[in-house]
Amino acid sequence: MASPSIQWYPGHVARAEKQLRHQLDRVDLVLEVCDARILVASRHPCLGRWAGNKPRLLVVNRRDMIPPTARSCWQRWLQRHGEAPIWCDGRRGGGSKALLQAAVDAGGALNARRQRRGLRPRPVRALMLGFPNMGKSALINRLVGRRAVASERRAGVTRSLQWVRMGGHVDLLDAPGILPPRLQDQRAALLLAICDDIGQAAYDHEPVAQVLLQCLATLTPPHVNQSLTGVLAGRYGITVDPWMSRQWLRAAAAEHTSGCTAPMAQRLLDDFRKGRLGAIALQAPQPSPQG
Repeated sequence: MASPSIQWYPGHVARAEKQLRHQLDRVDLVLEVCDARILVASRHPCLGRWAGNKPRLLVVNRRDMIPPTARSCWQRWLQRHGEAPIWCDGRRGGGSKALLQAAVDAGGALNARRQRRGLRPRPVRALMLGFPNMGKSALINRLVGRRAVASERRAGVTRSLQWVRMGGHVDLLDAPGILPPRLQDQRAALLLAICDDIGQAAYDHEPVAQVLLQCLATLTPPHVNQSLTGVLAGRYGITVDPWMSRQWLRAAAAEHTSGCTAPMAQRLLDDFRKGRLGAIALQAPQPSPQG
């Protein structure tokens, strides 16, 4: 099956990127938010260049949507590569206290440097940045304890930059999800589409659902809690091997959507995105090269 080409760079993203570049000089700390299900694919390729030498915190959201065993694998892998991730669940607030404390600690280091230079202390200015629909706005609302910014589970809700005060210690800049003008890594783009992290107008649901089926057919513990072939058979009553994605989609459509494959593809994607298929990590850490 030929993979679909996915490109999405709406006007509000282009405008937000221009605004963001004007604000970066004012920022002390960058909070990089990614999706635990696709931890590598959801890390922005331009963030290192934008952040420069500014300190960064890796915030892995949707920790509840992957198995604890997968989280442990990623934790060890990231630590070996010199990163200390903060695992969060923006919907329920898990990890928000640890994230706030990490930002406050960064502010303490900032103000210690300011004091040595004879300057007065001030709140740390933190930028929360990532691809669309990483759950950034939900995290911010959890951090401030109120609905300070608009938050919905779809790409493109946040369309402009907005400063939010978190207590007296942190000023947080909420930015729209920023995409590169061109998505060079199409495998990563497909994973972003599967997880609803790219606007749905950018792709056809059927080939993306077929890619999801092929991913599910190859996953093994610790990335899933149970056999996904069995999960799919139990949920949809279809015994076709999900690796045969086109045949599976047709059989499921015949059973559930009067033979129409498009709504069946949408249903499958929605079930995955809402966690109805269980906790699933679509990406696993790559083994470190030896020697």
